[in-house]
Amino acid sequence: MEVKTKLTEAFFDYLHYERGASEKTLEGYRNSLKAFELFFKSLDSNLDWDNVDIDVAREWTMSMMENGNKATSVATRLSALRSCYKFLFRRGLIDSDPFHNLTAPKAERPLPAFIRDKDMERLLDGEDTFSDDGQGLLEKAVIETFYDTGIRLSELVGLNIDDVNMEQNTIHVTGKGNKQRIVPFGEKLRETLNIYIKCTRARRTAEEKAFFISMKGERMKPKPVRDMVRAKLALVTDQQKRSPHILRHSFATTMLNHQANLEAVKELMGHERLATTEIYTHTTFEELRRVYQQAHPRA
Repeated sequence: MEVKTKLTEAFFDYLHYERGASEKTLEGYRNSLKAFELFFKSLDSNLDWDNVDIDVAREWTMSMMENGNKATSVATRLSALRSCYKFLFRRGLIDSDPFHNLTAPKAERPLPAFIRDKDMERLLDGEDTFSDDGQGLLEKAVIETFYDTGIRLSELVGLNIDDVNMEQNTIHVTGKGNKQRIVPFGEKLRETLNIYIKCTRARRTAEEKAFFISMKGERMKPKPVRDMVRAKLALVTDQQKRSPHILRHSFATTMLNHQANLEAVKELMGHERLATTEIYTHTTFEELRRVYQQAHPRA
């Protein structure tokens, strides 16, 4: 069946001549309109473009979802039909717009990738994962700080000496929009940072205020930190995403897996909204599902 009526042709003429749409864009619209026409004709052969109602539009949406189409694909098709019916209604070619109040299904947010506790412990506590020289001490301090505090890459490279309180085991973090927060850390990271601080004294100039400095005695830049993290995480995981942000995800997931309060994790992460933090509860549920399937004899 080909989508070719006076109404749809008027819409495609508008797209082509007035909007200057490309052939690829036009093809996408044709496919969406064809799918909708096939659907409503399967319901009732008397239905046509000018007499379908919102119930038919809703039923088509539900049909696409039930047939396994992704929310993003459904939203794309609905967008095409909205554009078409909006045009037809505004030009007075139809009496009502069945797609006007129809909302698209929300796209599923992908679960954040993370490194499991046992793999991070294997990395941080392994005897051969970090060298004993200055570079090795720097690498361990950086990666352990990411994992133990959940701070962002920009926050880590922006840390100054005065931001790290070794007596109170806290880091003063300047986050997005210059918002300040205090993040605590544990004794293991304190030990690592103390060793790192002693190691940097020889190459640190009086003018350099950065906490994390390169082997040249300068403030660490983002790219070398990314490269450092990626190389070290490759020792314990084969997943493609091995960025500092994965360590931030790992921090949040670990905290929630060990019964940390969601609101507390939100504050530690520096999130504006609780909804941003809630995605990690889905990650923890998937982790629980995995454990159940591995452990239960009837799973």
